[in-house]
Amino acid sequence: MQRFCLALDLIDDPQLIQEYEQYHAPGSAWPQVTQHDIDAGISNIEIFRTGNRMFMILEANDDFSFEKKAAFDATNPKIAEWEELMWKFQKPLPWAKPGQKWVLMERIFKS
Repeated sequence: MQRFCLALDLIDDPQLIQEYEQYHAPGSAWPQVTQHDIDAGISNIEIFRTGNRMFMILEANDDFSFEKKAAFDATNPKIAEWEELMWKFQKPLPWAKPGQKWVLMERIFKS
């Protein structure tokens, strides 16, 4: 099992943040998207928020890679639709590459 931590900002607008959270409330995420993640080798995703900054913990099988996931995503129009919708709410981190959403975080401490 692999675990990754990623960060992304939301547009700092309380109404948009509330709407974004509604899309991610229990039972509200699109089932085609959650099944696609499972099919890609992801076993668990958790998203936390403080202000407009989000933090994601992603757990995946040992064969998972972000490169494979990107190629797999490109085959599914529903994923493209979801990602386009999410851009309404999301704002890239200042150091993100062009077009990059979630930025992989580097672990700097473990006890």
